Amino acid sequence: MNAKDRKQIQLIIDKIGELKQEIESLKESEQEKYDNLSEGLQATERGQKLEEGVDQLESCCSSLEEAEEYLQEAINA
Repeated sequence: MNAKDRKQIQLIIDKIGELKQEIESLKESEQEKYDNLSEGLQATERGQKLEEGVDQLESCCSSLEEAEEYLQEAINA
């Protein structure tokens, strides 16, 4: 891989990092909404959907981290 390609991959890694930060912020906001519900409301459909959304956003962040790792490995190969 040449220097130009490595630089392009690094730009992609940087963009993924920015997206990950935005998603993490959304996840924290949703988690706060869930945490502010009473225990009774957390057990409702609305509470369950909030919790599911938090879980999905966390999974998304994990997937983006994995993509960053693969791209970093490509740079180092």
